[in-house]
Amino acid sequence: MSGTLARLWNLLLRPRTAESRHPSPPARPHPKKQTHNLFEAAAAYVSAGAEDDQDGIDEASTWVSPEALSFGVNELACRAVIALARERDESPTTVARTLLGLPAA
Repeated sequence: MSGTLARLWNLLLRPRTAESRHPSPPARPHPKKQTHNLFEAAAAYVSAGAEDDQDGIDEASTWVSPEALSFGVNELACRAVIALARERDESPTTVARTLLGLPAA
């Protein structure tokens, strides 16, 4: 599990080019404009990152503003750590540090 969180961390810290911050519209036509909320975008973005799917990452990052996506990813990370902490009967701090491969505090 620590590898997945490390990939997420690297994905979030990766420098973004001007093109990835302002991507061009998708090449395929959409018959109906679909809107996504920030949690859908965050779930798709993180899932694509965990699967090393750059196209999925790029697509999800266009669904909402970068600020909203950042908030959604942070909320997803918090909920995931809390869920794992409950499942393992450990503190969120212990779980987060373990997932990141850090020594116990």
